[in-house]
Amino acid sequence: MNKKGQLIVISGFSGAGKGTVVKQLVERYGYSLSVSATTRAPRPGEVDGQDYYFKTEAEFRNLIDYNGLIEWAQYVDNFYGTPRKFVEDEIAAGRDVILEIEVQGAAIIKKQYPDAMLLFITTKDVATLRERLMGRGSETEEQVAKRIRRAAEESGMIDNYDYIVINDDLDTCISTVHSVIMGGKCKRERNEEFIRKLQDDFREEP
Repeated sequence: MNKKGQLIVISGFSGAGKGTVVKQLVERYGYSLSVSATTRAPRPGEVDGQDYYFKTEAEFRNLIDYNGLIEWAQYVDNFYGTPRKFVEDEIAAGRDVILEIEVQGAAIIKKQYPDAMLLFITTKDVATLRERLMGRGSETEEQVAKRIRRAAEESGMIDNYDYIVINDDLDTCISTVHSVIMGGKCKRERNEEFIRKLQDDFREEP
């Protein structure tokens, strides 16, 4: 089978629970997680280098200038980006890497890595999304409204994704995403080299 790792892009509306899903995928199944760089302030409990690399805007722009990011985007007044070296080293070593990024970055990733698998996580409806955002208690009503407007824009880009998973029940969502990834790794086009080798082995049989 293909010995290269799979690049998995997971996006979703803010408040849909994608961060929790990704964390559980890493803990339960051993995926590698690419830690993003961001200029936003840490939330309570977040650790630099573990949840994000927290950067000043000047530090972030320096990464851009030196081609240290695979992709970057501005989202709700802050910048987010994916460090390049870690991702490419992990894939070459045969490990599956998850990128938790926004829709703009996902489109850029797909252009650079056509084999990347793109998954979008959503709530079952807008009312549930609003309820979860308000339930976090970390943002004002104005900020929640801004995130809902952003989600409306993002909904127009869901067509760019290979798979969509509804996060209504967390455990079901996690197991579904893992199953989708495992199924994708078995696709014929990801295993052309293995198929050719198998066919060659049969030709050499007496």
